[in-house]
Amino acid sequence: MPTIPPERSRPSEHRLHQDREAAQSFGTDAERYDRARPRYPDALVDRIVAGRPGLDVLDVGCGTGIAARQFQAAGCSVLGVEPDARMAGLARRFGGEVDVATFEDWEPGGRRFDAVVAGQAWHWIDPVVGAAKAAQVLRPGGLLAPFWNAFGFPPGLAQAVADVCRRALPDALFDFQAIMKETLSGYQVLFAKAADGIREAGGYGEAEQWRFGWERSYTRDAWLEQMPTQATFTRLPPEKLEEVLQGVGAAIDAVGGSFTMRYTTVAVTAVRTGAA
Repeated sequence: MPTIPPERSRPSEHRLHQDREAAQSFGTDAERYDRARPRYPDALVDRIVAGRPGLDVLDVGCGTGIAARQFQAAGCSVLGVEPDARMAGLARRFGGEVDVATFEDWEPGGRRFDAVVAGQAWHWIDPVVGAAKAAQVLRPGGLLAPFWNAFGFPPGLAQAVADVCRRALPDALFDFQAIMKETLSGYQVLFAKAADGIREAGGYGEAEQWRFGWERSYTRDAWLEQMPTQATFTRLPPEKLEEVLQGVGAAIDAVGGSFTMRYTTVAVTAVRTGAA
């Protein structure tokens, strides 16, 4: 059985999962988040469910219940775990069952699951502690499947958006051009950390990557509705956010007022091994 490492053994360097302020910034406007954020491909949900309706699914970092509702529609019973009470409250309004807690501190109370999923949330969780905890609540043969929507603007628009963000946020510690232009490059570290955490926790078969490519068209207004829900922008001062939105809006206007975003949804998956 995997064990959760003691606090003293965790790395001391700053990581995303240690930035609790950022992790819980999305509830500032939970309704906008739910409205604007993209859903996940049906093909991903179908592969996780694998023709077995009635699965018990744990949705870690469930937010407003976007992924949970998709799994419910596929016939699953879903419990969410969400640290932000504002996000959890909206998920409950949509009919979801949610425990308010960080996954690291969540108490399962003897409950077991066939799948543990995390849509756009696993990087806010200690990757080793999270994988070990998931193994503790998964039935043998159950699946751990954190997943992300990676996106990339069309090349010309990508450069323009990156330039706007770089001018508005010159002290940012990441490369806007790489994030806006390359669908997967900015996410590779997240995928690697998830897989490394699974291996270190133990109790799983070899981690795999599943990829699903798709596209979505955005009008100027639709993209500007979504942009403030992204972690880069959730804590910006209002005047800085307005600067970014005006610049990006002008860039979208310059290409005709709409564009097609390329998405790749990537799941890092592993099957729970061992006896119950």
